[in-house]
Amino acid sequence: MEIFVNGEPRQVQDLYSVLQLLEEMDLLGKRLALEINEEIVPKSRHAEHLISAGDKVEIVNAIGGG
Repeated sequence: MEIFVNGEPRQVQDLYSVLQLLEEMDLLGKRLALEINEEIVPKSRHAEHLISAGDKVEIVNAIGGG
């Protein structure tokens, strides 16, 4: 199925989780924020949240301020 990651089309398998996407993109363990269709998906839900065809995934690096 096709999804969009940061505006770019990407093909992934059905029943694909946020955690699988982050693993594939070599982003596990990095400080980041992730939203799907303009809704934030907390890290605690990455393993269970399944991505659907046409979803728009935005991933940004979390930067501490001060």
